[in-house]
Amino acid sequence: MSVDRLGLNEPRSAGQQLAGLVVLAAAVTLRRAHPLPAFLLTAALGLATAPSLFTLAYGPAFAVLALFLGRRADRARTALIGFGGIAAAGTLKVAVRGVDPTVEWAVLMATLVFGAVFPWLAGRYWRQGRELAAAGWARADQLEREQRIVADRARLRERARIAQDMHDSLGHELSLIAVRAGALQVAPDLPDPHRAAAADLRAAASQATDRLHTIIGLLREEGDEQAPLAPAGESVEALVARAQQSGLRITYVDERGRPGAQGGPEHGESTERTEGTVHRVVQEALTNAAKHAPGAHVTVTVTRDGPATKVTVTNGRSGEEGSDVSAPPSGGGSGLSALRTRVTDLDGRLEAGPHGDGFRVTARLPDRGVTPRPAAPAAPRLTEARRRTALGFGAAVATGALLVGGTFAWYAYTRTHSVLDPTDYARLRVGDPRAEVERVLPGRTVADPPLDRAPTPPPRGADCAYYRSSGELFTSVAHFRLCFEGNDREARLVDKAVIPTTQDQQNQDHQNRERVR
Repeated sequence: MSVDRLGLNEPRSAGQQLAGLVVLAAAVTLRRAHPLPAFLLTAALGLATAPSLFTLAYGPAFAVLALFLGRRADRARTALIGFGGIAAAGTLKVAVRGVDPTVEWAVLMATLVFGAVFPWLAGRYWRQGRELAAAGWARADQLEREQRIVADRARLRERARIAQDMHDSLGHELSLIAVRAGALQVAPDLPDPHRAAAADLRAAASQATDRLHTIIGLLREEGDEQAPLAPAGESVEALVARAQQSGLRITYVDERGRPGAQGGPEHGESTERTEGTVHRVVQEALTNAAKHAPGAHVTVTVTRDGPATKVTVTNGRSGEEGSDVSAPPSGGGSGLSALRTRVTDLDGRLEAGPHGDGFRVTARLPDRGVTPRPAAPAAPRLTEARRRTALGFGAAVATGALLVGGTFAWYAYTRTHSVLDPTDYARLRVGDPRAEVERVLPGRTVADPPLDRAPTPPPRGADCAYYRSSGELFTSVAHFRLCFEGNDREARLVDKAVIPTTQDQQNQDHQNRERVR
């Protein structure tokens, strides 16, 4: 209505203005729940007012509702169908009008691209930004929950590892106690009461190992303290020496292959986790040898195998070299399984099984420790969404540029090729045959002549053509009107008139008013 009062629109009645306000109010009401119908209502107003859809009265509302359409609509297909319907309706209306359809259609398409598609893309970008922000916060919450879960699982694994360490360490010590008690039991100079006490001690050590295994199951669920990854200051050679002092017959071989019970290998190049795992492999193998093959000879070999450390523990048959000490009961057999898991975590390999008359445990551990695997990169959702939006904007800009450029080129072509030279117009006389007149006429006529400025109406029944007097594009120029009557062969020029420019028309009207005064 304000645009109408400023004189920037074609005159409209009060009823038409009221109907437009009602339709706009309905569109604003529907914009949230039904954005597409609200947008189409505004487009219908624009098409009803101007065939090219370009109106100052409804253009801002048209663009704003296109923005809401992109912001609210879930699917892009419905909006594209709506754009296609508007283009089809506008094209049909342009086709039935008696004006140059090319310019009108180009203006229609440019208005649709810049007034609808661009705001719609901006609304979709706005929507995607909000959705991605919400998804980012949801992802952050999910990662926080996952971190808590990972921390809980790490605590549970640490509990299980602590329990297993206690089982292995204490079980090893109890096995050595049982070995010492067995050696004391078979001493020839030991009185019978002391011999019975030594047997009870060996049996108690075996029972304590079994009860330890049961109690460790509770510690795996209840304990939550952390423990070091390596034994507290004990090397492999010290472990072997302590086992020898307890009665085990052990041959220790260092990494250079020289036999000896002292002077074991130096592991300065190994990581702390690798050194701790080497210690645990030897400890577990000696414990199993003491429990399941008492009296057997044990060989412990630690060698350098390229960039890795290889540990081999081999024991012979139980009771070898005349020993008659029976094997203590098994503690459950979970030690090797847990040990294999620990070695595998370091990218190592553990093999355990019968070897000749005895048993062999072999572990190969890389000195470099665990090589972390690179995390898979997260899907760049925000970057991909921005790229798609940028491509959409680029396609719309390119389309609009083509439409504007094509429209301007066609406008310039039609204006410059419909110019009749004023000198040629002056030589024309009423009554000249049409064939002679057409020799000086340009190839095109003006499709939208300023009929409202014509000084006189054209003759009734005459075939009139209009031409420009100059090729200037963006200024008002005078037009020439030539009217012909008769058939094609006998047609003659019956009227010629000059349609003045807007400024000339205003000056002439002012002069007429002065004469009347």
